Amino acid sequence: MTRLPQIALLSDARRLHLQDGPIDLIVEARGRADAVRTAYEAAAHRFTGLLDELCAELPELRAAAEGRTSLRGVVARRMHAAVAPFTAGCFITPMAAVAGAVAEEILGAMLGAATLDQAYVNNGGDIALHLGRGEHFSIGLMDRPDRAGVMRTLRVDSDDPVRGVATSGRHGRSFSLGIADAVTVLAATASQADAAATVIANAVDLPGHPAVIRKPASELQPDSDLGPRLVTRDVGALSHNEIAAALESGAECARRLFDRGLIEGAVLQLCGDMLVIGPKDIQRQEAHPRQLENAVHA
Repeated sequence: MTRLPQIALLSDARRLHLQDGPIDLIVEARGRADAVRTAYEAAAHRFTGLLDELCAELPELRAAAEGRTSLRGVVARRMHAAVAPFTAGCFITPMAAVAGAVAEEILGAMLGAATLDQAYVNNGGDIALHLGRGEHFSIGLMDRPDRAGVMRTLRVDSDDPVRGVATSGRHGRSFSLGIADAVTVLAATASQADAAATVIANAVDLPGHPAVIRKPASELQPDSDLGPRLVTRDVGALSHNEIAAALESGAECARRLFDRGLIEGAVLQLCGDMLVIGPKDIQRQEAHPRQLENAVHA
């Protein structure tokens, strides 16, 4: 029997929920009612079968990315393109950009079918954005993705170059080589933000520190693309200087990516401390329901 994805409007009747296996999307479009309806139909149509497309090329998607690729799918190739700038400096697979690349694909289908004022596709906290002229989007930043509450918000305006937001860290759905609670990245696209967040979060680290508990990824998940590489499972007490050193290690990585034009900004968080990289002005604001809906988590 063919597996069908779960597709339904949420109880607020304005957001669309798309779920298939590990892919779980919240979609919202704003504009004329007929345009929004057409966009949601296009999103549902493109979503159907998308997981199967990725699974068909899963072995190569889980292999270390190299300069050339034999990947054929549109989303798979987007994943590879997003991680390609990082292959010379670290181990990375196209899976590092899967959530952002999927969000981009669904948003692209919507925009290809209808003219919208604003839209977003939120794939577990990795968000692809569309902002028409004069529109803006507020996103809540969480101290840790496994705890409730928004500590800050950031605003993306239509004239900003940011159209993708992603978060990585040791509390998220995927394994991390580093110890960051959360690294949120702003970039031109969601797939680029996704890949960069992974790289920066891995760089927030204290190699060999006795308070950091690590285990081989393959012991925790036999089919992990990280294989026997050690991933962070727990972090004990750290001194203020140690926290600062780990954050600075990640910040140095983020600055390099910013200087290369690969990201537009980043927010690094560890044990209650934060570093902000880039020109984005992130203000402390009181969270409200709208911001909570768009809270970024890994």
